[in-house]
Amino acid sequence: MNPKKALTIAGSDCSGGAGLQADLKTFQERDVYGMTVVTVTVAMVPDTWAHIVKPLPVETIKEQFATIIPGIGADAIKTGMLPTVEIIDAVGALLAKSNCPHIVIDPVMVCKGTSEPLFPENTEAMKRSLLPIAEVVTPNTFEAAQLAGMDDIKNKDDILAAAEAIHKLGPKYVLIKAARIFADKAMDVLYDGKQFTIKENPRINTTWTHGAGCSFSACVTAELAKGASVEEAAATATAFVNAGLRESFPYNKFTGPIYHKAFAKGL
Repeated sequence: MNPKKALTIAGSDCSGGAGLQADLKTFQERDVYGMTVVTVTVAMVPDTWAHIVKPLPVETIKEQFATIIPGIGADAIKTGMLPTVEIIDAVGALLAKSNCPHIVIDPVMVCKGTSEPLFPENTEAMKRSLLPIAEVVTPNTFEAAQLAGMDDIKNKDDILAAAEAIHKLGPKYVLIKAARIFADKAMDVLYDGKQFTIKENPRINTTWTHGAGCSFSACVTAELAKGASVEEAAATATAFVNAGLRESFPYNKFTGPIYHKAFAKGL
């Protein structure tokens, strides 16, 4: 047996619902071998769920990356939380030299439960160092607005405009996940620079959505590693996350994660 291998360059969420923990769960469920480069640790204050974010040294990140590339090799790589401009630029340089056939950029800008960017100054660094080398970039509507230079995304037309603007920054595909802006549906918009592929699904009525975005981009990464097209990978990721949302559960009064086993169980 020689499974396909996927690498996530992301933050550690000690609660297990998001970050590299969600990525590894998704990789396992989608039958690829998962590896990690840890960029930042995130802990939460129990009484308030305020986030404690501690970036790792760039040299430590480079040492981890060298373990995988060239030490092992990867069929696909995704990024998650890259908490500083220095880390974004360093990871971008590493990816540009990696010769990996599939690079997925999940432009993480906020933690669940917050509404302001963790590091607003990182947007320009993402545009400069990550988007030009991405096969797929997977922003939610908040992140898409930041990357596109828009005040907000409120409707379908805004999503399409944002996708066009982001595509001009260099990625081959833009895959925007839109759920919060619609009352009764979720929408995934895939744009390749020429045409849009739009998928709509009924909105799943849950507030326990921790890790949904990380798991979505991880599923896209896993499917690309196995040889799926971007269109096929996006469709599988939507089905995977929707199943997890239908079986999501609360940790506490603040948040709760999707259930990664749901898709395999047919739930």
